[in-house]
Amino acid sequence: MINGSMLRDAIISAAITINNRKREVDELNVYPVPDGDTGTNMSMTIGNSVAELKRLDDKVTASEVASTAASAFLRGARGNSGVILSLIFRGISKGLAGCEEAGCDNFADALQLGVEAAYKAVMKPVEGTILTVVKAAAAKAKEAALSTSDDVLFWHDVCDEAETVLGKTTEMLPQLKKAGVVDAGGKGLVIIFRAMTAVFEGGAIAVPDEAPAPEVTVDSFRTAVSEYDEEINYTYCTEFMLEKKENCPDVFMLRAYLETIGDCVVVVDDDEIIKVHVHTDNPGNALQKGLEFGRFINDPRPKIENMRIQHENKVKEAKAAEEEGFAPAEPEKEFGFVAVAAGHGLEAMFKDLGADIVVKGGQTMNPSTDDILKAILKTPAKTVFVLPNNKNIIMAAEQAVKLTDRKVCVLQTRTIPQGISAMLAFDESQDLAENRLNMTKAFEKVSTGLITFAARDSEFEGHSIKEGEILALDNGKLSFTEKDINKATYKLTKKLAKGDVSYVTLIHGADVTEENAEELRNFMQGKFGDKLEVMLVNGGQPVYYYIISVE
Repeated sequence: MINGSMLRDAIISAAITINNRKREVDELNVYPVPDGDTGTNMSMTIGNSVAELKRLDDKVTASEVASTAASAFLRGARGNSGVILSLIFRGISKGLAGCEEAGCDNFADALQLGVEAAYKAVMKPVEGTILTVVKAAAAKAKEAALSTSDDVLFWHDVCDEAETVLGKTTEMLPQLKKAGVVDAGGKGLVIIFRAMTAVFEGGAIAVPDEAPAPEVTVDSFRTAVSEYDEEINYTYCTEFMLEKKENCPDVFMLRAYLETIGDCVVVVDDDEIIKVHVHTDNPGNALQKGLEFGRFINDPRPKIENMRIQHENKVKEAKAAEEEGFAPAEPEKEFGFVAVAAGHGLEAMFKDLGADIVVKGGQTMNPSTDDILKAILKTPAKTVFVLPNNKNIIMAAEQAVKLTDRKVCVLQTRTIPQGISAMLAFDESQDLAENRLNMTKAFEKVSTGLITFAARDSEFEGHSIKEGEILALDNGKLSFTEKDINKATYKLTKKLAKGDVSYVTLIHGADVTEENAEELRNFMQGKFGDKLEVMLVNGGQPVYYYIISVE
C-alpha cells in the first residue's frame, strides 16, 4: 500500500525530475520555434504543488496529498499539456478520496477517473497524444490490479504500457511521423509516472540539476551568491572571510572539501583574503576547515543563517501580502474584458480597445489558470469576456471559468489578430449571446501569419531546418523557411492576402527597429498598390519579428 508520505514524496520527486528534463520534452516539438512549450508547461504545472506538499507532515493521508496536489496543479496549469496533466491528477484525487493508503485497485480507479476528466475537457480529442498514453496506462492499470496487489509491480506495468504506447504515437499522427518524434505531452507523462514509481520502489527523492558555480572575482562575490535559486537542500547558509596564512594551501582544496558537505559553494580569493559561501548542515565543519587556510576576519564576522526558517517566513509574508493586496472587484458594468498578450505595444492596444486587464503572456510564457482567474476577478463587470489569443492558453482559461462564480465567456481566439478583431466587433448595446456570435464570426475571418526563427536544427517534412533560419507560419502551420526577415514577411503576406482582402496589419516585435519596420511597410504598400492598405503597429512582442493580420 502507498501511504500519504510516499505519495507526497513521489509527486515532489516527479516535479523535480520533469523540471530536470523539460528541455528534452520541449525539443520534441514538431516545429523548432522558440517556445516555452510542453516540457516547461508540465514542469511549471506540477512544480506549483511542491511548496504545499512539503508542508504536509508524514502523518498525512493519501487522500489529503492527492487533493492538495490536484488543487495546486489546477491553479498552476499552463498550456494544454499542463491543463491535461492537472485534469489527470484531479481524477486521481477523486479516486483516492477518503483513502488513508492507496492500493492497486484505488490507483486503477483513480487513473480511469483521470482519463475521463481529461477527455471531457478537450473539445476534439486527438489520438496519438498524451490522452492516448494516459488512456492506455489506465486500461493497463485495471488489468494489472486483477493480477497483483503489489503496488510497485502494478506501477511498473502501468509505466511499461505507457512507454510502449508512447512509442506508437509517432505512427498515429502524421506530423509526428514526419518529424520522427513521439508526442511531447505523452513523454512528459511517462517521465512523471516513472519518477513516482521510483519513489514507490524505495528510491530517494530526485535531486535538482545544478548549474556549475560561475567564475567570479572577489568583487563579484555577492552577485554570485545572490544568483542561487531558492531550492533548499541544506539548512545553513554559511559565509566567512579569511586572511590567508603564509604558505596557504591551494584554495581549490577548500572548495573541494566544502562540496562534499554542502552545495552552492562559492570560494574566491586574491593575494590576501579568501571569501567563502556554502549551504551545509555542518557549518562547524566548514569553519574548522577554513582555519587550515587562514584566520577569520572580524569585519565582516562569520555568518550562519537557518535558510529553512528564513524561507518559511518569506512564504508566510508573501502569502499574507498577496491575500491583503488582492480583492475581487465589484461589478460596476455589464461587460468586461481580459486579454492575454506579450509586448508593450500589444498590451497598450488591447487597453485602448477596452480590455480591463491584460494578462502578460503568450507563446513564450503561457499564463497559469490562477493568473487568468485573478484577472477575471479583478475585472469590474457582471460578464467577463476572456481572449486567450493563443491556442495553448484556451484550456487554461476554460479551467479558470470553473473556479469563479462570475459569468465568463472564453472566446476561442488563437492569435493576437483574432483577439483584436473580436474586440472591435463588440457592441455594448447587444446582449451576451449576440456579442459572442458576432465576435466569433469576426475573428474567424482573420488570417494570421507569424515570422520567427528556428530555435534548433530539425527535420520537418523532409526538409532540414537550421538553427537561426527564418520560419514563416501560415495560421499556425509552417509554410516555408527563408534567410531574410523582410523577404519572408512579404512572401507570407502575399500568400495570405489572396481573395477578398481589404487590409494588412504588420505588428513588429521587440527585435525589429521602427526604421526597418517602416521601410518594409513602404515596400509592401508599393507592391500591393491600391489593392489593399498596409498598416504598421509596434507590438513590442518577443520571439516573433512580425505578426501579420490579414482581413
